[in-house]
Amino acid sequence: MSHDALSETKLLATLQAFVRFPSQQTELHEDDPEVKAFIRECAAPELEGLEVALHYDEMGNLIAEAGPTDTGRSLMFVGYAMTHPAARMQEPFSATVIDTPRGRAVRGRGVAEQKTALAAAFGAFTQAVRDGQLGGRLTLVLTTAGETGRHDAIACVMKSLPQPPRHVVILVGTDNRIAIGNKGRIDFDVVIKGKTSHSSAPWHGVNAIAGAQRVLAQLDSLDLGVADHPAFGPATLTPTAIDSSPKATHTVPDTVTITYDRRLLPGEKPDAALASIQKAITLESPWQATCKPGPVMYPNELPLDSAYYQNLKAAYQKASGQQPETMHCNFALDAGYFCRQGIDAVMWGPGEVDQFHSSEEHVLVSDFVTMANAYCALIAECLSAPTP
Repeated sequence: MSHDALSETKLLATLQAFVRFPSQQTELHEDDPEVKAFIRECAAPELEGLEVALHYDEMGNLIAEAGPTDTGRSLMFVGYAMTHPAARMQEPFSATVIDTPRGRAVRGRGVAEQKTALAAAFGAFTQAVRDGQLGGRLTLVLTTAGETGRHDAIACVMKSLPQPPRHVVILVGTDNRIAIGNKGRIDFDVVIKGKTSHSSAPWHGVNAIAGAQRVLAQLDSLDLGVADHPAFGPATLTPTAIDSSPKATHTVPDTVTITYDRRLLPGEKPDAALASIQKAITLESPWQATCKPGPVMYPNELPLDSAYYQNLKAAYQKASGQQPETMHCNFALDAGYFCRQGIDAVMWGPGEVDQFHSSEEHVLVSDFVTMANAYCALIAECLSAPTP
């Protein structure tokens, strides 16, 4: 059995190529040409020469499939092309190998969040296909998403697949811990309406800012009516943006929009969570308030007594010789999308959550190599025929 695809040299070369091809979030989101070019011009060529079915869906997401479809066994890896913008990070795309107190590391934008887990999965996928022992359907997906906070890209992928996977790994940094749960999220806007007037005679208007103050106070003290989760604690409701209009000097604004982030605990339904908040907003005349729902991401939780968790545990032990640690993530990705459809999913990858979007983002080479081997071992665990 050849392990060339899992060698440190090959894995590092792939990761450095990924980092050196910028694919930053812009206002174009999944339609950004740089993000789509990363998928087609940088990532997809890594799969050239493999006997796989390769295609792109209508959003430009890459889907690579290999192995038989009729065994009842399937595993999907879901990765993300889009990274946080370089922002204030110096030399964000150099992919330099640096020395740290904990060992050698690769520094660059996206290495702690998306791109290292993606490179590890490319190595594992390549090795598994080359070994030619797949006992089920193996799928590697690279979506145009990554920083958009919605399930649109993965929903588009799923529409193009003939059958859903049984098990999923979301490729994002979790410090090699198995993220068995994550919060969901619903964004919504509260739009407060008043009446414009010249600010020299404010009594002729209805200041929407004053109405917004009342809404902020109401929701700040709102009991969300949800029992605390043993790992996550309470559900949260957080204002994240506020805007007034019209944008004119010496003018009482007639509209204020407050954007809220309501984090959802496993088991919560977004529609019910939003409905309870709408009911709690009681803004008296002369103001009016309406709620406009925004993007939703669903919560997820995988039981530790599930067969899939046992596969994950065995794979990590095989790759590292150690018991895996678990974690619950406050942030949301596509694991909840699969959970809602009854598909087991976890977030799992090299890279530390605390470094996401930071100016000194790096990943340990040892963690990277370990996870590439763990992904390869997971393929065997999930797709091998059970022993008679």
